[in-house]
Amino acid sequence: MTGNAAQGEHWNGPAGQRWASLCDRHDYRLENVQNALMEFAAPQRGMHVLDIGCGCGTTTLKLAEACTPGRVLGVDISAPMLAAARARAAGAAVEFVEADASTMKYRPEYDLVFSRFGVMFFANPVAAFAHIRTALKPGGRLAFSCWCAMKENDWVSLPFEAARDLVPPEAPQDPHAPGQFAFADDRRVCSILTGAGFRNIRVERLATKVKLGADVADAANGALNSGALLRAAAEVDEATREIIRVRLRNLMARYATPDGVALPGACWLVGAGV
Repeated sequence: MTGNAAQGEHWNGPAGQRWASLCDRHDYRLENVQNALMEFAAPQRGMHVLDIGCGCGTTTLKLAEACTPGRVLGVDISAPMLAAARARAAGAAVEFVEADASTMKYRPEYDLVFSRFGVMFFANPVAAFAHIRTALKPGGRLAFSCWCAMKENDWVSLPFEAARDLVPPEAPQDPHAPGQFAFADDRRVCSILTGAGFRNIRVERLATKVKLGADVADAANGALNSGALLRAAAEVDEATREIIRVRLRNLMARYATPDGVALPGACWLVGAGV
């Protein structure tokens, strides 16, 4: 299976169920990025907004707060995460649709297309963004976040390096394949958007802190159950996992503060117009 169908299978299986069960942790981790992206995107009262890759609905609800009495539609390919979103949004003036944002039917009715880390997974990103552009009104805008390279994100790279010798080696991967770091090259992102027909493209690098846990143990568990290390350690036995936890606790202790444990991270804030 290839392309977006593979992504649908992935996010409707154990990965999507796990993400939905940990949605509060993910929101905690991404709080700093979310605040910066909301300021960058600048949603306004009365806007109609399309939230792509809305996951468990946190961004959709934040957008609705900013845009009331406008309309906000959250789109995601994952049924488990959308079930969590609908439960969290009970009574709120938002809608959710289970669909592939790269192919669902649009009318040009949105002032803003928004995404917090939801657009790096398209099999054909130029075609996907060209299609998404049809959802925007004349004068409409696109705003999203995507991760810089793994080596610029200590919250991912340092836990992985701490456990590298204890997990099976990974085969080399295409850096442009759909995934967390597919848009790490900002020049490629600009090329994709230009090819999709967007104009006035702007890219800003956000250096931030990614909050991994309230304390050292919590942060170590969070690191073991996310990102590259989650995949790498999926098949190791419990004794090995405990060795990894000890190493991660030692790592997290270096970053502990009274307000929790946070490691450096970096992402791109990307904006464009039609």
